Amino acid sequence: MTAKKKAPQLKITQVRSIIRRPENQKRTMAALGLRRLHQTVIHDDTPEMRGMLNKVGHLVDIEEA
Repeated sequence: MTAKKKAPQLKITQVRSIIRRPENQKRTMAALGLRRLHQTVIHDDTPEMRGMLNKVGHLVDIEEA
């Protein structure tokens, strides 16, 4: 049996409010699972996730987990 290599993960924390932001940014934050300030979620580091983070990078802090 071969062990599957685990994808690197990202720790994403909301640091700015989504009030008065465009609707597409609000939907992206919801898709990331972020609802309130200082909430943290962990997601796999994929090209799709990086694209979402490029849209809302000014609202979140990103760390490698």
